[in-house]
Amino acid sequence: MKKSKGRIAFEIINVIVLCTLSLVCLFPLLNILAMSFSGSSAVAAGKVLLFPVDFNLYAYEYVIGKSEFWKALLRSIQRVAIGLPLNMILTILLAYPLSKENSVFRMRTIYVWIFFFTMLFSGGLIPGYLLIQNLKLMDTIWALVLPAAVPVYNVILMLNFFRGIPHELEEAAEIDGASQWRICFQIFVPCAKPSIATLMLFSFINHWNSWFDGLIFSNFPSNYPLASFLQTVVVQRDMTLLSLEDWQSMAMISDRTVRCAQIFVGIIPIILIYPFAQKYFVQGMTVGSVKG
Repeated sequence: MKKSKGRIAFEIINVIVLCTLSLVCLFPLLNILAMSFSGSSAVAAGKVLLFPVDFNLYAYEYVIGKSEFWKALLRSIQRVAIGLPLNMILTILLAYPLSKENSVFRMRTIYVWIFFFTMLFSGGLIPGYLLIQNLKLMDTIWALVLPAAVPVYNVILMLNFFRGIPHELEEAAEIDGASQWRICFQIFVPCAKPSIATLMLFSFINHWNSWFDGLIFSNFPSNYPLASFLQTVVVQRDMTLLSLEDWQSMAMISDRTVRCAQIFVGIIPIILIYPFAQKYFVQGMTVGSVKG
């Protein structure tokens, strides 16, 4: 079909606007990346924009050149490996019954309000610390995983997603003799792949970037996850702990270059995982599942 002049003008303007917005979003990231590879004097003088000046790797060597860094990295990987499946299993098991109508699950509204209440109020930091301490969970991976095992916000999102799935699918499965477990994991869960992929990404980011609980529930730096390690050792690094080699490299690095390196070291896993989850964000919920 031949495009009209108005359509051609619209597409040109649309491309220009989208490209401009993309550049606006990418510029800060490219600027931070360039500063992480630049010398401290060039960064302090404001000479770095999109390309490194006095290119060097000292900032990254400083960040990852410690054995504590690799211990913290393994700690974060362990946290994600345990916390992410636990979050998703509990989210699905809670969201499925709460998505039923009141006529099917009479106590549904009460339970929904109980979970919603926990989003607004909590016991506080000190009671939470005392609870973890009395349960003998200090300096264990469970102190980082169990307090956030039930993400209520994710449960509400999954609940609403399940409520949008046509009831005809559940009714047809019940007629065929399927149990509620089978309906949940063989019908609702496959239909909710876009929502599950999104919530998995949310849970991954939450576990990977969480640093405060690592400081609170760990008595020794060797038990810190990566985010806590970067916050304490990199952002608040003690200059008196530097060796002679460190002092020689300090001429090429500064707080800004180290912090820029810290940002990219922390977001590399997210950058690698996001493209694989991207395809689920644009899929339909139940395309072609209901006929007639």
